[in-house]
Amino acid sequence: MHYFVTGATGFIGKRMVRALLSEPGSTVWFLVREDSRAKLPALYAWWHATPERAIALTGDLLAPDLGIAASDIDALTQHIDHVFHFAAIYDMAASAEALHAANVDGTRRAVAFAQRIGAGCFHHVSSIAAAGLYEGVFREDMFEEAEGLAHPYFATKHEAERIVRNECSVPWRIYRPGMVGGDSVTGEADKADGPYYFFKPIQRLRSLLPPWMPAPGIEGGRINIVPVDYVVAAMRWIAHLPGLDGRCFHLTDPAPHRVGEALNIFARAAHAPRLSLRINAALFGFIPQGILRALGTLAPVRRLREALMRDLALPEGILQFINYPTRFDNREAAAALADSGIACPPLERYAAAIWDYWERHLDPELFIDRSLRGEVAGKVVLVTGGSSGIGLATALRVAEAGALTLICGRDRDKLAAAQSTAAARGLALHAHAANLADMADCDRLLAEVLAEHGRIDILINNAGRSIRRTVEASYDRFHDLERTMQLNYFGAMRLALGILPQMAQRRAGQIINISTIGALTYAPRFSAYVASKAALDAWTLCAAAEYADVGVKFSIVNMPLVRTPMIAPTRVYEHVPALTPEEAAELVVEAIIRKPVRVATRIGLTGAALQTMAPGVAQILLNSAFRLFPDTEPGAPPIPAHEVTPELLAMQQLFRGVHL
Repeated sequence: MHYFVTGATGFIGKRMVRALLSEPGSTVWFLVREDSRAKLPALYAWWHATPERAIALTGDLLAPDLGIAASDIDALTQHIDHVFHFAAIYDMAASAEALHAANVDGTRRAVAFAQRIGAGCFHHVSSIAAAGLYEGVFREDMFEEAEGLAHPYFATKHEAERIVRNECSVPWRIYRPGMVGGDSVTGEADKADGPYYFFKPIQRLRSLLPPWMPAPGIEGGRINIVPVDYVVAAMRWIAHLPGLDGRCFHLTDPAPHRVGEALNIFARAAHAPRLSLRINAALFGFIPQGILRALGTLAPVRRLREALMRDLALPEGILQFINYPTRFDNREAAAALADSGIACPPLERYAAAIWDYWERHLDPELFIDRSLRGEVAGKVVLVTGGSSGIGLATALRVAEAGALTLICGRDRDKLAAAQSTAAARGLALHAHAANLADMADCDRLLAEVLAEHGRIDILINNAGRSIRRTVEASYDRFHDLERTMQLNYFGAMRLALGILPQMAQRRAGQIINISTIGALTYAPRFSAYVASKAALDAWTLCAAAEYADVGVKFSIVNMPLVRTPMIAPTRVYEHVPALTPEEAAELVVEAIIRKPVRVATRIGLTGAALQTMAPGVAQILLNSAFRLFPDTEPGAPPIPAHEVTPELLAMQQLFRGVHL
């Protein structure tokens, strides 16, 4: 047999070529653009074929005679048994112009070419999209009945079929595959579209909730997903059967799942929470379209929708599939495949392979530079409190990643020691002495830094003061509140407000405020410290909302207990799990890379949720911990191991690896 194939480098097309080449004595000619010839060596290796059996013809789908040389056309005339037309755009996110050019004009050129060379049969690969959003069961002998063709993808697939039906003078057959996914055995796929658009939300859900927790989902209409190996096998079989010209075949799943069921199957494959609390999306159909359109024109609604679609990597138009109204009768295809042993496998059987391949090879996150170097290289980063502890560990990390790193602190000797530590690792830190509890010195520091370096791209407000003292012991110590607020809040705000105008003008920059887990859980004995950090958190959240459309990012890091000089005077902490400064710096790195509004540990978020949903329970737990841990004076000797209470040891074991 002799074949000619368009779209042979595409997802389905290249698999069909490999299947056709498996026939003894077969030869395949295929169209390839000049700029795609670099793909040929890899294709030949994948096909296990030589250029003598798989013959590349340089051309262009949109050119007359497909841009193929006249001598090649003469060689093909009356010599090709089957033309397979795969070349098209199968992407709902493509522009209307691109879709029309490839799907409509390209099909017209392919039909004309098949007629010119006198092909034995023209096989047009269409899509279930040709039915549009038809309400009900769409049969294989239906075409004009299609409705809901407003989206250019639906419209161009429908029009391409019309060209084949009305303009093709050689025998033809049309195939309408469902949403084509990866191979049912290996999961292999070339790109992520169709059902894959829903994978990112599932992945996000898995990162937020444990797999045993029921999660909300949708019911929706029935979505027809088929694996690529079934489509290729079925199409190849039907193409070679006699007496089927002029007919259309639905290569679909005869028992499609509702959208919610399909998502649940993939959630199970992803080890994500089950979407068992499903809402029937059809309920939204009762809202008049005029009201929905009016709401959609409101700027806040539009921005929220755009942000959600962008965050979840969902293309425009995909939401139409939530209530997909069409079911597909495939009795013609089933009859043709009756003796072949070819059948569409159930989604449950191959969903795990599809998911695994996507997560390993196609997840968009894999192709984004999420490294620290990608975020800070060449940027100016100012770390306050950078002479020791979390600040120094963070400064070393960003300097190592290529940032011009500035540190500030009160003690010049400690700053010099920090620079020596960095120099020993081949790194440079630019030190600036400043007392951030003094507003005038904050202003001086800003002027000095901007004069020397021109800008600050990332400000990390890490400098802070902690006081561990009960409210009862603070009756005559109002200055505790004043000095913690002065450094932890006012100093940080003075720097932030000083550099924000420049960041807003550039529409770029990030301010990271180092807070505490106590601002989520309200730990006893830290009322002054927690109050100052809570103020910092509140300001950060307000600023993040105000600058959301300006390009300046804000992040809070609710740091758990970290073993630094700041906690050394509290001897009881020697028996409590704590992060090292280097581990704490990784939380700051996460804030730089991901730029979330908040970075917090799970126990911190759990504590915040408990404070919101069951404040009485939270108070009982915190009071118990308050009574469990004794007061210690600064400079007191360590608690001997034999005096550590069983309750304290139990608390230590309970939170081992979690960190308070």
